[in-house]
Amino acid sequence: MMRILALDTSSDACSVALMQGDAILEDFRIEPRRHTHLLLPMVEQMLAEAGLSVQSLDAIAFGRGPGSFAGIRIATGAAQGLALAADLPVVPVSTLSAIALAAFAEHPGSRVLSVLDARMDEVYWSVCLAQGEGVELLQPEQVSAPQAVELGAAGLPVIARGTGVRYLDQFPQATQLAVQHAASECYPHAADMLKLAAIELQAGRVFTPEAAQPVYLRDQVAWKKKDQQ
Repeated sequence: MMRILALDTSSDACSVALMQGDAILEDFRIEPRRHTHLLLPMVEQMLAEAGLSVQSLDAIAFGRGPGSFAGIRIATGAAQGLALAADLPVVPVSTLSAIALAAFAEHPGSRVLSVLDARMDEVYWSVCLAQGEGVELLQPEQVSAPQAVELGAAGLPVIARGTGVRYLDQFPQATQLAVQHAASECYPHAADMLKLAAIELQAGRVFTPEAAQPVYLRDQVAWKKKDQQ
């Protein structure tokens, strides 16, 4: 029976999820700027309720971005610390893929424009397609102005999901016309990350804690801010 713990703090949401075989438990909260205080107590409570220790897990997954710089660092550090202490592998999971996976469950047979608000009048985005139980990125994850969100060649119906959907009226006209359903109140969920992490774990695509790295997509901005400080 596969046992995986997943953590995500890449957005205003803070979520922890636990997989035991076919059963998935999740604690999901919209708590901006409180992730540091909430995350580890949420982990402890979930493991205690399940009667498990960190050492009894098979792996720890985390939302590796893109998303909030500070938020991604919180989940990355927590996952690395827990995994290092228990000698467990780590599975970084794309936040955009997690959003897309949830959308596929509601709209099978669609492409998903997974898009998160990146602040600074930009969005993180990718176009995704269901691939078995996982997600295939039809376009690489990227950060751009909303006006640059292009879907590529015509294909399956398009569903737009994520906080970046608030910029829908700024997307190119062709993109707007192709989107058949849109929802902006969608956040990455640790429960969806568990499903993607299970695929990676079964395939042996895991990392040591020190090798598991976040994905910011806007590294150059982060370094500029650091230099200014």
